Amino acid sequence: MANIHATALVDPQAQLHESVSVGPYAVIGPNVRIGQGTTVGAHCVIEGHTTIGSDNRIFQFASLGADPQDKKYAGEPTQLLIGDRNTIREFCTFNTGTVQDKGITRIGSDNWIMAYVHVAHDCAIADHNVIANSVQLAGHVDIGSYTLIGGVSGVHQFVRIGDFAMVGFQTRLSQDLPPFVMAAGNPASAQNVHQEGPRRRGYSPERLSVLKQMYRVLYRKGLTLDAACLELADLRGQVPEADQDIDKMLGFLADATRGIVR
Repeated sequence: MANIHATALVDPQAQLHESVSVGPYAVIGPNVRIGQGTTVGAHCVIEGHTTIGSDNRIFQFASLGADPQDKKYAGEPTQLLIGDRNTIREFCTFNTGTVQDKGITRIGSDNWIMAYVHVAHDCAIADHNVIANSVQLAGHVDIGSYTLIGGVSGVHQFVRIGDFAMVGFQTRLSQDLPPFVMAAGNPASAQNVHQEGPRRRGYSPERLSVLKQMYRVLYRKGLTLDAACLELADLRGQVPEADQDIDKMLGFLADATRGIVR
């Protein structure tokens, strides 16, 4: 049997691995599945069609799987999917998806999500992200991997944030933020290339130099976006290991229907 505190209310239909720990006064609904080694803190509410993977740490007072804050929602069985080894701190609120999108709000693995973070319906957050206190994500936001999002920042609906991007404290982000770019302000503006994250992931000095070149092409030459993409493509071949970064940037820019932070 899972380690369930005597005051917790766990629906008999919920599926909890025998190693799951549930703290005092937590409430877990019938359509919830929780994987091996996950801990659920006191007073948490986990409801809806919510699936949580292994070895997550969910701190007290989190609310996961509640109905989306969307007036069009009519009770459809949409989902919240959470991967493995995430840290979810106090008072986080993650909602299920809507049928107007894929019907799924998705959190990947190895994310560090601090207190009071709101993840609205149909958001997709990949892996290894750090999301600081009181970040508010509107619906349909898409976040890559290895990003850093500073506290008390707000992200407009349908905005995308690329891999290794960094968002400064108290930023209002209403356009897409390309990979490897640091942005801050209200509204957000590009500040610099983000090198520290890639460096910690083992990027060589030569590969980091290509990231700098990409930033200069995109933000320092006064080019249109189309002209910048052509020049970015010409960077291929200088440092073979960096070609994947160039392709990542070009792929992101090709899908930037909201425009990008400039």
